Amino acid sequence: MAEHDFRYTLLNPQHTLIECRALAPGLYQVTGNGGSIRGGDSLLVTLKGSRELSMRLTVDKVRQLINPPGQWVAVAKGPVFKELAILNWQVDCDGCGKQLDFEFAVDSSLGEKARAPAAEARIAELGWSSQAGRHLCPTCRRETA
Repeated sequence: MAEHDFRYTLLNPQHTLIECRALAPGLYQVTGNGGSIRGGDSLLVTLKGSRELSMRLTVDKVRQLINPPGQWVAVAKGPVFKELAILNWQVDCDGCGKQLDFEFAVDSSLGEKARAPAAEARIAELGWSSQAGRHLCPTCRRETA
């Protein structure tokens, strides 16, 4: 089981993602070129419409295409979204005033109530802390610990 990185930041023409589309919530069809993909492998793919967010997919089965050479189509499992939305928010550090401009993914079918928990989870992934409405950057967080 190998991990293959197909995020936009790599831009390697011999190892590219051609298409990633949802077949059903949590089930994806991925078409790519290169990488020697096998069942059980993990794929890191950039979320459509995002600058920096990615998701990890686990390949169930893969079919190598004869033409064009090196191209493959895989069926993979991943995060379950009914309606994926990419949102941008900003928070300020209550310690030093540093501003964090970040993206996060949320299932918009869950409504407004799902936005804040998704944003808080993304803030934590970025090393910030959030307690009782106060946000601390990684530097201020270490100083208070």
